[in-house]
Amino acid sequence: MAGRKSDFTLTKLDDLFSTQEQRDEEKLSKIRDIPLTEIDDFPDHPFKVRDDEDMAQLIESIKERGVITPATVRQKEDGRYELISGHRRKRACELAGFDTLRCEVVDLNRDEATILMVESNYQRSKILPSEKAFAYKMRLDAMKRQGERNDLTCDPLGDKLAGTKSVMLLADKSDDSKTQIQRYIRLTNLVPELLEYVDEGRIKMRPAVELSFLDEDSQRDVVDEIDLNDATPSHDQTIRMRKFFEEGKLTTEAIQAIMSEEKPNQREKIVLRGDRVRQLIPKNIPISQTEDFVCKALEHYNKFLRSRADRDSR
Repeated sequence: MAGRKSDFTLTKLDDLFSTQEQRDEEKLSKIRDIPLTEIDDFPDHPFKVRDDEDMAQLIESIKERGVITPATVRQKEDGRYELISGHRRKRACELAGFDTLRCEVVDLNRDEATILMVESNYQRSKILPSEKAFAYKMRLDAMKRQGERNDLTCDPLGDKLAGTKSVMLLADKSDDSKTQIQRYIRLTNLVPELLEYVDEGRIKMRPAVELSFLDEDSQRDVVDEIDLNDATPSHDQTIRMRKFFEEGKLTTEAIQAIMSEEKPNQREKIVLRGDRVRQLIPKNIPISQTEDFVCKALEHYNKFLRSRADRDSR
């Protein structure tokens, strides 16, 4: 048995001086029905609460069974409560006509609350790029602040940040790579209009990241050109815009010139079904001469149409 660590060292001190029943009672004592009027949303909450079909289903569920999983709040210095997890449940209770929300009150500082808020909302089925962007930024900022102190951990599990880059640790805890997380955080530098285009899928991630390096005036010039031409910039175009900007050459006229270029994916494509076309071409015409034959046939057909139009106009 020599050299084996005692199980005693793995036991929490609280567990040594309390029974399981006492611990359960302590947890239950932190769960209470709190008036909705006393609960404030989390500051700059990055996740949108939508009154959509999912919300309608949640309202019906709460009307029938109540709030099954308590929301999570922390008490503020002024005595009010700050919502950490459960913004959709709070909204559903409001729409259902309830006056209170069943909550678990936890003792967390702002940074710990921020990390828990972000982690709990990652469970949502739909997360927009803008939501991820600001959530990652908020959590990373909180982790960095905690890393400046030795007595704080990066999350309730107790991972120390000493000697570890916060973004690497964040990547280990998420489905996105370090590079992808950095890309998301870059999106927080976009003006709201461009960020909305990203959420809608009109602008992809990489072009959006390039645009995030432009100043606000240049970004708004891009927005104007998108609205005018009803077309978003390609990745190559945004790379050139960023290069011009860093060289001090990105003027409104330069943006207009770049955005007015025809992109390959915007050119009209004519698709001809091979089997149908081949049936109309003499068998003695080789495949290599098909295009030439079709073009000559179209020229003759155009001459026929013009002749008929001239005849009908007499």
